[in-house]
Amino acid sequence: MRIATLTFLAIASMAAVAFVGVYALSETKLRDVELAPAFDEPIPTDAAAIERGRHIARTRGCFGCHGQQLQGKDFGEQWDWPARAVAPNLAAYARANSPATVEAAIRQGIGRNGKALVSMPSYNFARLTDDDTAALIAFLQSAPLVEIPLPKPKLGWSVRLGFALGVETHMAQWTARVPRLRIDAQKSPQRARGEYLAMTMCNECHGLDLRGATIYPPPAPDLAIVASYERQAFEKLLHTGVAAGGRKLMLMSLVAPDRFPDLSDDEVDDLYWFLTSLADEPAPGNVFWRPAR
Repeated sequence: MRIATLTFLAIASMAAVAFVGVYALSETKLRDVELAPAFDEPIPTDAAAIERGRHIARTRGCFGCHGQQLQGKDFGEQWDWPARAVAPNLAAYARANSPATVEAAIRQGIGRNGKALVSMPSYNFARLTDDDTAALIAFLQSAPLVEIPLPKPKLGWSVRLGFALGVETHMAQWTARVPRLRIDAQKSPQRARGEYLAMTMCNECHGLDLRGATIYPPPAPDLAIVASYERQAFEKLLHTGVAAGGRKLMLMSLVAPDRFPDLSDDEVDDLYWFLTSLADEPAPGNVFWRPAR
């Protein structure tokens, strides 16, 4: 009996040490981030800038994840990868924190506690201009405050183990790898405008370079596929999530109707012009969001 008890205690002690080690190492990885210089762009208060911020919030997906009143959202069993994903109340967050703290979460993937975020797709916002970021913050600060009970987010042990072993990638790491905008706005203004839209709207799902993502299921296609669409069919895809041939795309049919009908005709033209041009360029190989097979 004594030997069995000692064996049980030894196993329990080793398990406890392992859990503590995983927790400590994962925390170290999540805190191993470097903030950019504090965001100090003046936050506008005029109606035009706030409307611009609303447009950005809508077309970049803030309402889809944080609720149609920005009240926050408990994903619960919808998405249990981190154990419990909870999108915070954005109107409350923008009021309670400095613009620099809000910007760090939006564009850098770093939370107010100085730790890397896990489920906020900050890489989708990494290339937002300072002006657009300030307008977005202005809108969030001015949005009506609707409060609902929200649980605390929870990071599960399997995810912590992934961070401890270096096989999971947190949002500060994702944002650091977003390619720079490359189109010269002086030489090709429409393509440059389209690139800016695509790199702050589409890389959330289609890879940081827009050329497809296979790291998580279901795989998202290379957006060079837009070259196979007529302009009208592309607009229908953006508004409805219905692809060529009447195919209803699972994720796109959820995301597109909530975001993209807010795009102006000019924005759709710009986006179409840029994405169709990708067909003439080779897709970069062996990037972590699209690993070589």
